[in-house]
Amino acid sequence: MSLLRIDSSARSHSVSRQLTSVFVESWKELNPGAEVIERDLARTVLPHITDDWLATFEDPSKLTPEQQAYLSTSDELIQELLAADVVLIGAPMHNFTVSWELKAWIDQVVRVRRTIVYDAQGPRGLIKDKKVIVVTSRGGSYAPGTPRFQSDFQEPYLRRILGFMGLTDVTFIHAENQMRSDLAKDAKAAALEQTGIMARRFAGVGQQGERASAAEVPILKQVG
Repeated sequence: MSLLRIDSSARSHSVSRQLTSVFVESWKELNPGAEVIERDLARTVLPHITDDWLATFEDPSKLTPEQQAYLSTSDELIQELLAADVVLIGAPMHNFTVSWELKAWIDQVVRVRRTIVYDAQGPRGLIKDKKVIVVTSRGGSYAPGTPRFQSDFQEPYLRRILGFMGLTDVTFIHAENQMRSDLAKDAKAAALEQTGIMARRFAGVGQQGERASAAEVPILKQVG
């Protein structure tokens, strides 16, 4: 199995990066021979969507060298996504939604004929049979029933756009209240624990070393 790790925080020691690191460490421990693809979006030059993006609607065999060069980053990112069995996304919340880096990555991988197609029934995602784990860090709590719940444009957006490409098996782990000095430490510790649990679950190995069923390891989605 292969794992694609995507970090989208511009901060080198961010909470979301700590969460993805814990997942990868647990994954490697239980899958020492597995491939881990590292994609740090803060260190990736992500092109803006310009008129050149219209080349994605053209016959690939007719692209000019300039168009091919423009789409090379998109090609590389899509290939990483298609090659992975499990996708891990670290996503800090910025202004109620995703970071610029993650939005730019999304704009590069949502692409006609590569990850989506339009037919008589409308758009259809082309990516199937992958599991996605999204670990987030948030300044406050956006859990259902909280005053900020309606301001969460991060998880609903990511669920929608990932599902648009066909990625519907998505699990979220939120490290919430990171701007609350009285709650941040415990919330982060709980999220780190959940991340380790999910790594063991998707690695397919129980805590005692035997193969684990989905029922043996719970899916935990919310902290706060």
